[in-house]
Formats: sequence, structure tokens, C-alpha cells
Amino acid sequence: MSKKMQSELVAILSDLIALPSPYPPGTSVEICAYAARRLKKAGYKVETVTRTRGVDNVVARMKAKGAKARKGGPVIAFNAHVDTVGVGERANWKSDPYKALVRGGLVHGLGAGNCKGSMAVQIWLAEEIARRGGPARGELIFTFVADEENLGPDGMAFLRKTGRVRPDALILGAQTENNLIVAERGVMWARITTRGRAAHAGNPAAGDNAILRMMRLVGALSSYYDKALARRVSGAMKSTVNIGMFHGGHNTNVVPSACTVEIDRRLLPNEKVKDAFKELKSVIDGAREPRGTYAVEFLTGTNGFFAPENGAAVGAFEAAVKAKTGRKVKFLNATGVSDGRYYADDGIEIINFGPGSGAQGHAANESVPIAGMVEAVEIQLEVVARLLS
Repeated sequence: MSKKMQSELVAILSDLIALPSPYPPGTSVEICAYAARRLKKAGYKVETVTRTRGVDNVVARMKAKGAKARKGGPVIAFNAHVDTVGVGERANWKSDPYKALVRGGLVHGLGAGNCKGSMAVQIWLAEEIARRGGPARGELIFTFVADEENLGPDGMAFLRKTGRVRPDALILGAQTENNLIVAERGVMWARITTRGRAAHAGNPAAGDNAILRMMRLVGALSSYYDKALARRVSGAMKSTVNIGMFHGGHNTNVVPSACTVEIDRRLLPNEKVKDAFKELKSVIDGAREPRGTYAVEFLTGTNGFFAPENGAAVGAFEAAVKAKTGRKVKFLNATGVSDGRYYADDGIEIINFGPGSGAQGHAANESVPIAGMVEAVEIQLEVVARLLS
């Protein structure tokens, strides 16, 4: 392990932890300015992109130069999100969340694991590639984005929508213990609203209880999904449904006139968001509640993805992990969703990779191992050499 690399990675991560970027509010101006300064100094063409004031994103590019550049080559994009969750209960932290604590080979601090550890790795990686003269062919892009914790439209979704980042392979920083996540479920969120008629609770028959109507609809959904989703399995991935929010009524002694639930559907890569919403609405319509007493609303959603294990980027990672560590890379199952979902329909390789354990993310006293950061750099340097040299 290079002592110089180790100390430089810790210094970068310490800087990042000291630049607060929690959601809410999701402000990312200072931390993006830090990344932009470093990569511009390294020789990258850097752009700070903003859709909503205060929510900045950084796009840094470096193309191959000279005779080899004319031969073309792939566009490889790296990504790490700059935002974190909030501190939560301050009493649960054993140290200052915004001051890096280095102890026992770990760096502790808010976002150390998710995702500032990967961000530090990618900043060092970008600078090292520049020191070595840049990519020999193709183009290399580093993106540092906000709005990931919010699942919002102001970060990677905006870069995709505006066409600023359209790679052949997208490598996202994630806590995979330097293994790979190449498949991810899609997600679909929907809202169901029921209407009724208010009345005094002492005479409920005079009203029309919107909560009871919602309970009938949710019961119909549960009965349907219990059977339908049991058959939708792909390896370790399962198609799931969750009732995440249930709100109704405004006073105990009043028959409720309105009720709302919000639903989270996780979809296998071969399921589509549009079809999942149609399926949900069909079940609700089939429950035969009176017309006009309920509504089904699509909130948001993105399809899942699966990068073929024989793809060029996946193959480069498999070879690089073997070359640098002597072990065979593991393919992990993703519980959540990443910013790669915005590119799910683009036919590109999408890979999640990085140091740290997923169990550390969103937890008090989160940390990332220094040795894991060094290993992540060494593996990804080898990946870039295989893809762009």
C-alpha cells in the first residue's frame, strides 16, 4: 500500500467530510466547487451545471490527444453523489460528524461511506490519470452530483436529460467492498386517494368512510400481489410492493372524507414502470368501488437495468480485481436504487463499485476503510488502462 496515496486519499476525504452537504436542504455549492477546482487544476475541462439554485453538479472531461485520439474509443463516465443524509440524533455520534476521525484504519464522518469515500477515490483517480497524460483513446468523464438522496431531478437525472453525459459505460461509486453491482431493480411510486362523505362519528351510517374504502382497495392489492409477485424472481432479486404511507381523517369523532396511501413497487429489470402502473390501476379498478370515489396517480419511476457479465467494462473490472487482489470479483444484489437508473434504457453498461460496506451507509459513526479506498483506486486505474489504452 502506497503511504503517499493513502495519506492523500485521507486528506481528500477529510476535506469532503468538512464540507456539509446533507439532504435536506441538499445544498451542494461548496463541495462541488472543491471538486471543480481540483479537476480544473489537473487539466480537465470542467463545467458546473445547475437546474435549481444551490444544487450544483460537476462534469469534468478529458479526451485523448494526438494520433491515438483519432482512432476513437469509448466514453467512460465515473459518478459519485455529493449529498448525504442528515446527522440524525447527534447524541448517537461518538465524534463530530463534520470532522474526519481516523482510527483503526478507518475514516469516520458523515458521508465517509456513502458516498464521500468513493468521491475521494474518484478525485484522486482523476488527478492520477491526468498526471499520467490522460486517456490514450476515447473520453473520460467524472461527474459529482447532488439530489441523489432525494431521488430528485436536479442531479444525474438532469445531466442525462440535457445530454451532457452520454457514456458507453457508467461507473457509480457505491459501498460494494470493491465488488460489483451490475443489476438493479426498477422503482415505481404511486398514490391512491379515496373520497367519502363526512359525518358525526355518533352516526357513521350518515357518512361514507374514506378510510374503510381505502382498506378495501389495499386489501384487493395485497391479495393480488401476494400471488402475482411470488412468481417474479430473478436470482436474488425479487419483485416487491410496499405501502409506505397511509394518511386519513382529521378528527377521531368525524367520519373521514379523504384518505391517501403511497406505494413503492420494486421491479425486476425485465418489468417496465409503465406496465407496473397499469397493473396497479387495473387491480384498483377491479375492486369495483363507485366511480369518482377514488383516484390512482403515478408519482415517479425508473426502469431497472442489467449489465451483461460479458460486457467490456464488466470484463475489465473482473480482470482488474483478479490482477490487483488475486480474488474473483463477487456480483452483489442491490437493495436500493442508484443514479444509474436514469440510464437504464440507454443500452449502456452500468456498474456500481467502491470501498466500504453498505451496512455503514446512513448510520451514525459511518466509516470507510483506508485500505479499501487504496484498493479501489488501484483496481479502477487498471480498469481505465484496459478500456482507454
